[in-house]
This record gives sequence, C-alpha cells and structure tokens, in this order.
Amino acid sequence: MSAGTPAIRLAATGAALGLLVVLAVGLGSSFLQPGRVVAALAGEGARMDVVIVWTLRLPRVALAVLAGMALALAGALLQRVTRNPVAAPSVLGITDGAAMGVVTFLWLFSDSANVLNVSIHWQPLAAAIGAFGFAALVAALTLLDPAGPSPLRLILYGVALAALAKAAVTLMMILGPVYRAGQALTWLTGSVGAAHWSDVAIVAAGLALCLPVLAALRLPFAQLSLDPDSARATGLDLGQSQVAFLALAVVLTALAVSQVGAVGFVGLVAPHAARLWHGQFTRGYLLSSALIGGLMVLGADTLARTIAAPLELPAGAITALVGAPLFLWLLMKGRRAHG
Repeated sequence: MSAGTPAIRLAATGAALGLLVVLAVGLGSSFLQPGRVVAALAGEGARMDVVIVWTLRLPRVALAVLAGMALALAGALLQRVTRNPVAAPSVLGITDGAAMGVVTFLWLFSDSANVLNVSIHWQPLAAAIGAFGFAALVAALTLLDPAGPSPLRLILYGVALAALAKAAVTLMMILGPVYRAGQALTWLTGSVGAAHWSDVAIVAAGLALCLPVLAALRLPFAQLSLDPDSARATGLDLGQSQVAFLALAVVLTALAVSQVGAVGFVGLVAPHAARLWHGQFTRGYLLSSALIGGLMVLGADTLARTIAAPLELPAGAITALVGAPLFLWLLMKGRRAHG
C-alpha cells in the first residue's frame, strides 16, 4: 500500500458521504435534482427549493450524519479499549440504559389519560441520564469485581445489565400507561424523522467538544493497540487511558441515542469497515470510522423514508437488517485476509 493510499481512501469516503447527502436532500415528496440541491445549499436556488432544503430536509440529513459519526467513534473507542472486536455501545449496556431512561421518563410523566404532562423536549435528557447511569454501574461493577477489573469483565457486566434494561423496558411498555407508545417504540428502534436544527446543534456541539480531546489523545489511542505490557513499557498509564476513552465513548453514545434513539449495529460495523477499508493503524482511522458511520445512518434513513413511501420506517430497523449480514461478511472477509 503506497503512502498516499490511506489519504485517497479517506477522500473517497468523504466524497461518497457528500454525494449521499446531496441525493438524500433531493429525495422526498417533490424530487430535487442534484443541481437544484447544490444551488439551494448555496442559498442561490429558487425560494421554494431553499425552504425545502434548509427547513424540511437538511436538518434530518445532518442529524443522521452526525449521529452516525458519534456512534461509529464510540464503537471504535470501545473496541480498542476492550481489545474486543464485538464491543459496541449496545453490548456494554449504554444504548439499553438510554432506552430505559426514555421509557422511565414516559412512565413517570404520563397521566391516567395517557397524556404526557411535561414537554417531550425533556426526553433527550432522560436518555442521556439513562446512558450515563448504566455506564457508571457497569464501570463500578467491573472495578469492584473480586477477580480484578478487565476488559472481559467489562463486557460481561455490560451484557448482563443490557439484558436487565431490555426486560425492564419491555415490562414498562406492556404495563403502561406510556404516552404515545408507538412513539416510544419508534425511538427504541431508532429514527431521525423528528429532526430539528436544535437537535443538530446539540450533537454538533458535543462532537465539536469531543474531537479536540480525541486529537490530543491520538498517541495513547495508538499505544492501546499494543498488548498491556508493551503499552506500559512505552510509558502509557493504561488504567487512566482506558477510563478516559470509555468516558468519551459513553458521551458520544449518549449524544447520539438521546437524539435519534437506539440505532443499532453502527458502532459495531463501522469500525470494522474502516479497519478493512482504511486500516486501523494508519492515520485517519477514527475519521474513516466516523465517515462510514455517517454513511450508514444516512443511507439507512434514506432507504427508510423512500422504500415504502409515504410510510416511513425506523432507520434503526434498516441498520439492523443490513448491519447483521454485513457484519458477518466483514468477519469472514477479515478471516480470509488473515488466513
């Protein structure tokens, strides 16, 4: 592989995402050709085109891309810290903790008439609290384990608590009363259909705060690819670095799922795809993971709102439907590459 190849592949991934953004913005009840989309994005198109693009479609597209980036980065961090290729926000209970936070919010603040008596805009905060709460519980159980903390123990506790959260969510959904049970179910599947610019601003601001931290920690991130003894020999404070990256992964996950729901498989598949396409030990691996995550969620949402139009499917259903076989294919491809 030549020295310029990683940069070329990164540019190709970015270009593919840009083309998909233009296509996604153009698709809808009234189709806009790519030229009209580009003109409207520049503020130079017809007035109606500008309104359609900037008010109706671009918030949804932007939120899908940013949420996908956040989930993919969280998955890449978790896989590197735990040294486990199946580590992902959903595996560690973070996503299910957020789901429990949302359904608990709907449970507590729905009245006997099944009407929510507080603003629905508090729902993202409930999701974030649930994600952080379960992440803290997983971390505490791992640290207090009699056998000592380890990445394997972290995953085991995460899987156990994720199952507990799923059971609790199911019971609360059945027993009710839950305001707009259909909306809760859509959130649990994952959807960006209700996107507003305020949601985009929250995720964008969170990413803007996390990315400089990731850039500053690029050397410890590279050192974590070594075995524990070798990593310590290079001067890495292993425990401190693991805690820092786990905290970042939780923040990124909470940031995404609080706005778009429990979109699955992105944090699991995107880092694998970036590893095969770009290489995990080359500069730009995290950026490649983020771009692929954005492609996944935006592609899934674009399919979800077009394949059964005017009915809209949850984007999370598409990522699960496509992500599971894609993940199996990536695993088999990786095995052949190392065979």
